[in-house]
Amino acid sequence: MSGLPTRVAARTDATERRTLKVVHTIEDLRDQLRGQLRVSFVPTMGNLHDGHLALMKLARQHGDPVVASIFVNRLQFGPNEDFERYPRTLQNDIEKLERNRDVYVLFAPNENELYPEPQNYRVSPPQELGDILEGEIRPGFFGGVSTVVLKLFACVGPRVAVFGKKDYQQLMVVRNMCRQFQLPVEVLAHETVRAEDGLALSSRNMYLSSDERSEAPQLYAALNDIQQRLVGGQHDLASLEQYTTEFLTRRGWQVDYIAVRRQRDLHKPTLEQIKAGEPLVVLAAAKLGTTRLIDNLELSATV
Repeated sequence: MSGLPTRVAARTDATERRTLKVVHTIEDLRDQLRGQLRVSFVPTMGNLHDGHLALMKLARQHGDPVVASIFVNRLQFGPNEDFERYPRTLQNDIEKLERNRDVYVLFAPNENELYPEPQNYRVSPPQELGDILEGEIRPGFFGGVSTVVLKLFACVGPRVAVFGKKDYQQLMVVRNMCRQFQLPVEVLAHETVRAEDGLALSSRNMYLSSDERSEAPQLYAALNDIQQRLVGGQHDLASLEQYTTEFLTRRGWQVDYIAVRRQRDLHKPTLEQIKAGEPLVVLAAAKLGTTRLIDNLELSATV
């Protein structure tokens, strides 16, 4: 009986002493992971912040080894979006992962490695999920996300993958894809990681000017205001959404959408469902200056 804790402690110490392995090819990635059956995976586009690191910590709790990827995926960017200027900070990201020590393998392919030929085979999410909200504002976005995630899953072979709830619709798209394709991947969700003033952490926050950064928490505050109004008995969702849109617009935001939806499918709830306690979520996307921010808040089941 006394030997078991010693063996577990020795295994934990050995894990903690691992040196981060940085690989850039699929072949080298598979060499590192050969024979591993409990891989836990966190896909990212880099410019890592505390939100990403929180995902990796959760991944480590559910698998070993932990693999992270850094790849800025052209397929999910529209023609007038920020693909070219999206922050690429690989060396800084590597240093953060080395200090953090939750990740064993970092997969950082270049575009030719992941897309050696035109990606003619694509995953197309169903219109009722993929073409609403973000999908309506950014046509093709979820097809690009689904395609690269499926490809990364094929490269990494994870048992568990961790995504953040900040990208609420993306999380749902990936989960549904895994279910329909019978992928042996458990998709875990991490709560949105926020700054002390409530702003959801995002790589794009670095685009904000100092004045914009001071204003940015108002997006989350507006979502909390909707929660309070629902609790107070205001169940006219269209009026709530319009009121919040006008409030943000007066403060200088360019609002793409404010939408209260059902958590289970992101469709509009009926009044009867609201009164019956249907779990809801309010989702928002808006620009502050040139920076587009998204956020969401799961609402109390009893409003």
